[in-house]
Amino acid sequence: MAYVQTSLPTTMRAAVMTAVREPLEIHDVPLPELGPEDALVKIVASGICRSDWHLWNGDWKWFMKLPQPAVLGHEMGGYVAAVGSSVKRVQVGQRVTVPFNLACGHCPYCHAGHQNRCDFMAVPQLTPGGGGWAEYARVPTADLNCIALPDEVDELSAAALGCRYMTAWRAVRDRGGVQAGETVAVFGCGGVGLAAIEICTALGAIPVAVDIDDAKLTQARSLGACYAVSAKGHTAETLAAEVRKALGGLGPHAALDALGGSRTSLPAIMSLRKGGRLVVVGLTGQEDEGKVAFPADDIVNKELSIAGSVGNPHSSFPELLDLVAIGRLKPSALVSRKVTLADVSGVLVEMDRYATSGYVIITSF
Repeated sequence: MAYVQTSLPTTMRAAVMTAVREPLEIHDVPLPELGPEDALVKIVASGICRSDWHLWNGDWKWFMKLPQPAVLGHEMGGYVAAVGSSVKRVQVGQRVTVPFNLACGHCPYCHAGHQNRCDFMAVPQLTPGGGGWAEYARVPTADLNCIALPDEVDELSAAALGCRYMTAWRAVRDRGGVQAGETVAVFGCGGVGLAAIEICTALGAIPVAVDIDDAKLTQARSLGACYAVSAKGHTAETLAAEVRKALGGLGPHAALDALGGSRTSLPAIMSLRKGGRLVVVGLTGQEDEGKVAFPADDIVNKELSIAGSVGNPHSSFPELLDLVAIGRLKPSALVSRKVTLADVSGVLVEMDRYATSGYVIITSF
């Protein structure tokens, strides 16, 4: 199904960040200007991700500079409202999602199909006119960065898989190499973690959910987690021991740090059986500032592996979208709440205490 938009406004409503941890300002801003290779996407659904919270919280200054004022948001489902003069593949009215790892299409990594490693990777929040917490977003290199949606995948599902779900897909299937019958401990049952548990279940693996929140552990159980381990009151060592105990003492084949930082990465790697592999997905916060001290001797003596995982290459989207289209994967089932643009500041404050569950999606602008 294609949308038809006969005319474009000159302004759009947006949630604008003007300072760290200050309430967002909701007002009209100019519609983004398009370059020859750009597309303008009308946003139908846009996620509120912990990555956005990190930027609003003033994190990641050690590797990323956020211009202000800024429009955040990078989990988008919508349709193409206009295209630049050089755009060939993407058409007006086409329903699309937009990977948060915007790629150039020209560097060696893009040519090899690893667009998530692009030498010139950009993210929507740092791209002029690109943030998804607005009525429209500008997408650069549109023929590459606008991913067409199958008829069976709606815009809500597209927003739900726009960052956290597709990140979990890459981490579990490709970077983790998870196979049917393997045990996988997922540390942190937020958006990435819950998606990882559902994906592990779909692949025939045996997920173990680890979190401090009992409600999130219950939700993880409903998505297929075979075991649930509470992290409350544990050190890294004792939490790792609890995970191994849940699995009969041997430990998981793989572990996924779905939150980021020493509080999750350390117990995750300590929990692994010999030959196990850790996939680190979450980025650190201000308590670690990008550095975590790993148990080097255990890594050697137990032949452990550590893999980083960022986003999802554009070349992997067709398989992921096909599984969503046939109902084998259901990212929209993780949507816990639909909100308006004016609600975003309140949701960010809730994220301070990890009070949100699943995916909170903006559907009214």
